Amino acid sequence: QVQLVESGGGLVQPGGSLRLSCAASGSIFSINAMGWYRQAPGKERELVADITSDGSTNYADSVKGRFTISRDNAKKAVFLQMNSLKFEDTAVYYCALASGTWKYNYWGQGTQVTVSS
Repeated sequence: QVQLVESGGGLVQPGGSLRLSCAASGSIFSINAMGWYRQAPGKERELVADITSDGSTNYADSVKGRFTISRDNAKKAVFLQMNSLKFEDTAVYYCALASGTWKYNYWGQGTQVTVSS
């Protein structure tokens, strides 16, 4: 069974920073990609950023230049450095993992990020 455990969410003021972490454990044959999604109240879940096993990254236009995704293959971990946070970044952030496929098939429980003054 594969588990994804997120950490690092919290309350931050506009312009502040947070770093999210996600560690995968369990029987993982291979990891094609890991990423972060978010879901704000009343909105659909959206991709924030993801990174493939060879290090290729992809970002939502709304976070380009502010967020940076990285991963530690040996630790099966992915990180999201979020800078210059805005009110509209408030959401539950979910870690995702694609194993044996290029579609995300494992998900974390989510961590709340709240940007508020």
